Order: sequence, then structure tokens, then C-alpha cells
Amino acid sequence: MEQTTVDMELSQEQELGRSNAEPLLSIEDLHVSFHTYAGEVHAVRGVTYSVGHGGSLAVVGESGCGKTVTVQTVMGLTPIPPGQIKGGRVIFNGQDLLRLSEKQMQSIRGKDIGMIFQDPMTGLNPTMTVGRQIAETVQRHHKISNREAMDKAVEMLSLVDIPNPQVRARQYPHQFSGGMRQRAMVAMALACEPLLLIADEPTTSLDVTIQSQILDLLQNLQERLGMTIVLISHNLGVVACLAKDIVVMYAGKVVEKGSSSDVFCNAAHPYTRALLRSVPRLDREIRGELASIPGTPPDLFQPPVGCAFAPRCKYAMKVCTKCDAQPIRIGDNHYVSCWLHHEANPNNPLKNQFENGGHTSD
Repeated sequence: MEQTTVDMELSQEQELGRSNAEPLLSIEDLHVSFHTYAGEVHAVRGVTYSVGHGGSLAVVGESGCGKTVTVQTVMGLTPIPPGQIKGGRVIFNGQDLLRLSEKQMQSIRGKDIGMIFQDPMTGLNPTMTVGRQIAETVQRHHKISNREAMDKAVEMLSLVDIPNPQVRARQYPHQFSGGMRQRAMVAMALACEPLLLIADEPTTSLDVTIQSQILDLLQNLQERLGMTIVLISHNLGVVACLAKDIVVMYAGKVVEKGSSSDVFCNAAHPYTRALLRSVPRLDREIRGELASIPGTPPDLFQPPVGCAFAPRCKYAMKVCTKCDAQPIRIGDNHYVSCWLHHEANPNNPLKNQFENGGHTSD
């Protein structure tokens, strides 16, 4: 017997509910290396994290921790060679991107996944008008006329709050300020209405005022369009308002992940706590020098056997130098890879020391 219309609609709704329950993007045990004349750089060492439909995730960590390499691998932009994907899966909307051909990735890149790159100065072609560049992005994935594509470009420039979009669409990148160039990059990334937007250090080269405007813009667009955002940054202060969930990376690995409130108010990994202390705060009296993290990151040509942060951690124990801790659940959706929180350690010096919204006194 054939399904009735009501039964079919109910079945479709149930299927949609199941699909939305699954993460839009799930990175599972990803390993990426680069082969150089000096040897093999283990840039990404078993990274695992996910973000759901309509969610906002920030990936933070100092330069060289592997956060950009991870999202470049998601986009299929890791150069191979010298790069090599040594293991793992990248599941986007139900399919493993690492198993797709370059032609298949081209149909996804820019259409289903948009990306804003770090430097707006080099992200735009100086020989083409801004409108033409956005129009080309649209025409690459949709069969529309030049006129329709330019109308779409003007619409996108208006969406990102660029004044006089009809005029600006006919101008070249050098006629735009730094903040406007970054807005144009956002417009280009959103032109095909992607399900996922990856913003890789989108405010790095901008002054503080413009940084705030760009982050506010991304937050407003995320809420209006219902898209998923993955924001890459080295500064926890930058992502405080935008991200609902935070992943902290160090030396190619995830050391802590959880909701923004968990990470800011109950930071559990010594590295996360050190990052929080290094963020200047206006609600505190300035006393001496800004806090910094002593020591240097490890050499990823020869990754350490145990915890990579142990040489810089004042709480390091003997076990930290011998074995790397596995993720330990310390909250509903809060995980940390640190031996201090292991059940076999009854004297955790970090327990119940969380103060002042995540900033610690140690």
C-alpha cells in the first residue's frame, strides 16, 4: 500500500530531524604531516571535534598549533605533496571529504563550504573589480547570466553593510579600506549561501575598532542566515561573544573543548588558563607587565612522548612526560586532556580554583 501524503510528510520531517541531530562537520582523529628537507613535521596529531547545524565553534591556540592546517584539510587546500593526510576522517553533511576527488571538492568548496582567509590584502585579485570577483564565485556554481551575477554581487555587498554597493561593486580592491576589503571577503564567502563558513583569523590585520565590526557582522549574519561558523583565532578574547563552543589546540592536538561558559569560567587545562591570563582586561587594574606563557612550543619534527605542554607547565608530573593524557569528561560537554583531572589523582591543584570568569590567581 502506498504511503498517504500525511505519512510521507511525517517521514520526511523525521528524516530531517535525524539529519539535523548529526553534526554538520565532524573531524575524527585527523593526522596531517608535511615532508620537508629537514624532516617530517607532524602538524596535526589526532584532532577530533565537531560542530552542529547552525552552531558556532571557535578553534583557538598559538601560531603553529595546527588549527589552520586542520581547516585547510577540510577545504581540500592542503598541498599534497609536501603535505600528507596520514589518517582520520572529515565528515561534512554525511560524506567523508577525504575520499572525494578534486573535481568533487570543487563542487563543494565555495558552494557548501565558504572560507574567509587571514589577509584581505592578498585574498582579492587586484586586477579585477570587487563585484566581478564575487560574481565569478556565483557563476562557478550556478548557471546565471553576467547581469544576474553582478546583481547578486551588489546584493551581497549590501548584506555585509558596505555603503553604496552599486558603486563599490565597480571599484578595485585598492579603493577599499582594510575593513571594507574584509567585508568584501565575507560577501564572497557567503555569495553561494554555504551551509558552513570557515573564518580563518578574519581580524588579524585589522585595528581593534574594525575587528569588533567584523565580528559583530559575522555574529549578525550567523543569526540571520542560520549558517554554521567555525572561527579560527589565536586570541580567546576575540571569540568570546561569537562562539558557543570552543576548542583549544596545542602542538597539533586538542587539549580542551567545551561550551564558551565552561572554557571561560572553568578552564581546566593549564594551557587554556595561561591563554586566558594573557588576555588584557579592562575591568582589572594594570599591575606590571602583561602575563605571558614561559618557554617555547615543542619541535613538531620530533613531537614529545608525553604531554606537549609539560615543559611549560608548573603543574607537570612525572606521568606527563611519559604518557599523553586522553580526553577526560569533566562536565556535560566539557573535555580536557590533562593528567591533573584523572580520577587517580586525588590532589588536583586546579580543582575549585576557577575565579573571575575564567581568569585565575595562580
